[in-house]
Amino acid sequence: MTLLRDDDLARAFDHASHTYDRLTALNPGYRTDLLRSARRLRLPRDGAGLHLLDLGCGTGASTRALLRAAPRARITAVDASSGMLRRALAKPWPAQVRFLHLTAEEAAAAGEEPYDAVFAAYLFRNVTDPDGVLGTVRSLLRPGGRLAVHEYSLSGSPAHRAVWTAVCRGVIIPAGTLSGDGALYRHLWRSVLDFDTAPAFTARLTGAGFTGVRAAPVAGWQTGIVHTFLARNGPAGLLAAGDAR
Repeated sequence: MTLLRDDDLARAFDHASHTYDRLTALNPGYRTDLLRSARRLRLPRDGAGLHLLDLGCGTGASTRALLRAAPRARITAVDASSGMLRRALAKPWPAQVRFLHLTAEEAAAAGEEPYDAVFAAYLFRNVTDPDGVLGTVRSLLRPGGRLAVHEYSLSGSPAHRAVWTAVCRGVIIPAGTLSGDGALYRHLWRSVLDFDTAPAFTARLTGAGFTGVRAAPVAGWQTGIVHTFLARNGPAGLLAAGDAR
């Protein structure tokens, strides 16, 4: 199948936004794993004085995880889908959280100050030019700033590939089809199979100029299927004092 890209993908997410939260709630550990990835940023002082970017925030599940991990931080959350953003905005948020309708590339041109950390959940499979977006992320991060990517990225094991296909064919695609969004969930299945394995994405991050790159698996049935990728924008910077926290 041909993967959805750019405007076609944004429209598919717009259409799916009204059922997206209900479908992701069927995934055991979905929100717990997002929180674990956000906490792996190890932001000091509960994020006090920090400005964080949630890149590809969707309906706000990743934003909520970031807020729980750093409740005193200022958070800017962006997404290319207006429908997903409407769902996010309909939820209660504290004053330090704001949402913007922007692509990653547009976020770089928005004139914001450099961010102390970037959290990107389920984003990189869905962009046409992942290397270009990684370059954008580096331009958005201050020197020494932190990146956490939470992504479907298979380990490379045939067993994990088979588990992913079985879950998609048995649960995800049928549930998405019932809601009228079969094309989006078939895209989800295929995009994971076609995307970098965890070792390949780790190498991609290193090649983009990030340092201290490592991959950590999530727990449960998604072990070997979803990973947290952690990196810095160059040498350790102002946040280093919080690492012992």
